[in-house]
This record gives sequence, structure tokens and C-alpha cells, in this order.
Amino acid sequence: MKFLANENFPVPSIALLRSNGHDVASIREDNRGASDDAVLRRAVTEQRILLTLDRDYGELIFSQGHIAPPAVVYFRSFPSAPDRAALDVLDLIADGTVLMGMFTTISSGPIIRHRELS
Repeated sequence: MKFLANENFPVPSIALLRSNGHDVASIREDNRGASDDAVLRRAVTEQRILLTLDRDYGELIFSQGHIAPPAVVYFRSFPSAPDRAALDVLDLIADGTVLMGMFTTISSGPIIRHRELS
């Protein structure tokens, strides 16, 4: 899968997703300090699933009407371990959870909620 890791997404999780064969672009690595609008536009343009710990993307997409990327995975709280975010994403993929077209929120527990983007 193609992901875009927001600047706040843990580096060890980026590495773990890459080691599992996923294409992960990283704002921290190549566009540090980019605005939320710029990150969202990039996810849309490159057709990447946005991985973030920033709740502003829900506001941008659902309240302000910005064009949504293929999917968003929002981690509501900082993961308990640096690789936990990647493990949660890998578990979702392994379980056959549909990410595309969804705004997925992962809370501690983990409690997972999905909302359609369209």
C-alpha cells in the first residue's frame, strides 16, 4: 500500500511499514514543517493513505470540504510504543479491514472507528 506519514508519525513505525513492503513517503524526511493543507494535497495528488496523529484532518475534510485522500488513519493518542502505530495498521490490513475511502480513527484499547470519506 502507499502511505504518507505525517510529520508526527513515529519513525520506527515508518521503518516497520517499509520493511513489510509498503511504500511510505514521510513528511518528516522530505517536507518538514509543511502545512496541513500541503500534506493533504500531497496525499491526494500521490494517492496515498494519510497516517497522522493530528486531528485537524477530520476538520479539513468533513467541516471545510477539502478533497479527501484515498484514506486517512488517525491515531487519537500517541501510541504506547514507537512501532505500535505500524503494528495497528498491519493488523488492520491483515484482518481485511477496508481502509480505502474511510477515515479510520484508532484510540487506545485499541478502539477503531470508521467513517466514510465521501
